Amino acid sequence: MSLQNPIFIPGPTNIPERLRHAMNVPTQDHRAPDFSDTFLPVLADAKKVFGTEEGEILLFTSSGTGGWEAAISNTLSPGDKVLIARYGMFSHRWIDMCQRHGLDVQVIECPWGTGAPADQFQAILAADTNHEIKALMVTHNETATGVLSNIGAVRGAMNNADHPALLFVDGVSSIASVPFKMDEWGVDIAVAGSQKGFMLSTGMAILAISQKALSAMEQAKLPRTYFDFRDMLKANANGGFPYTPPLNLIYGMRASLDMLFEEGLENVYARHHRLAEGVRQAVSAWGFKLCAVSPDLYSETVSAIYVPEGFNSNELTDHAFNKYGISFGVGLGEMAGRAFRIGHLGSLTEVMVLAGLAAIEMAMVDLDYPITLGQGVAAAQEYYRNT
Repeated sequence: MSLQNPIFIPGPTNIPERLRHAMNVPTQDHRAPDFSDTFLPVLADAKKVFGTEEGEILLFTSSGTGGWEAAISNTLSPGDKVLIARYGMFSHRWIDMCQRHGLDVQVIECPWGTGAPADQFQAILAADTNHEIKALMVTHNETATGVLSNIGAVRGAMNNADHPALLFVDGVSSIASVPFKMDEWGVDIAVAGSQKGFMLSTGMAILAISQKALSAMEQAKLPRTYFDFRDMLKANANGGFPYTPPLNLIYGMRASLDMLFEEGLENVYARHHRLAEGVRQAVSAWGFKLCAVSPDLYSETVSAIYVPEGFNSNELTDHAFNKYGISFGVGLGEMAGRAFRIGHLGSLTEVMVLAGLAAIEMAMVDLDYPITLGQGVAAAQEYYRNT
């Protein structure tokens, strides 16, 4: 029965029954004439979630990491200079990927718990008068630390520096959960994954690509085969795929988009804020601290929470799983052993969040944490009741 418990990790997220049924289809012919009737509207409707009218949507069978490899390999050449700030595990993985691809990576080191440093980006780009930096890469929502960065401010910094670099945004744990404005922010490639805000199984990277990035593709010299945008665009133009598509996930994506639009995207975003704020009220009631250093950086999809001195956060998440059959996010990288994470994105309600808070409280009391049962739950209940 514990398999019926919701999970509270920042992805993969809980899959609604409606979407499970949508993905539960028998084998079908993706070369059949009617495949395009489902596939092309999915591409068109996904644009609304990314906030783009001008960009192209591409779907690849992979996790979000594959989407990032596609972004890099289709637009850049060996030795190209790119600019990235490291402020969490996922921005760190971006750096690693770029280095493995033979790119010249300029890294800004930031304390974990802070966000994308727009001011430092602006200074470095303004000094790059020869425009050697070809791309700026930003993690929108850093799931290791529970930090949501301001992409609009990053675009403002690039504009102030009058720099032509491409802007790539990792939106894997933000898109479909918080507002994303690709066209307004001048994002050139945004990457999402099926297993986060879209509430589906893992296995599909969803990319939105600007016309500027598509132009850069023509001069890019990094090798690509499976992830080649050109092959995908050519096949998509005729309503098809260059190879076998993740048909079950595409059917799920159709149903996911329907659910998001029926709720209304603004209501989806408001729900995520509401759930997140209830968790933050609980954290405050426990007397604990979030990893995010200031309220303007608080993520609406995951809260990373420091445990008190003398306690090990990984022991806490292990105990919650082993005794109560419920999963919370472990601490990653610099947060390992120091912080646990409560994911509050995707298919969740206030009642489900309260259940998660109650369960982690039981685990904390079992391990002699300095809290009282019901302390955080009551704070979240008061917030949910009165807002």
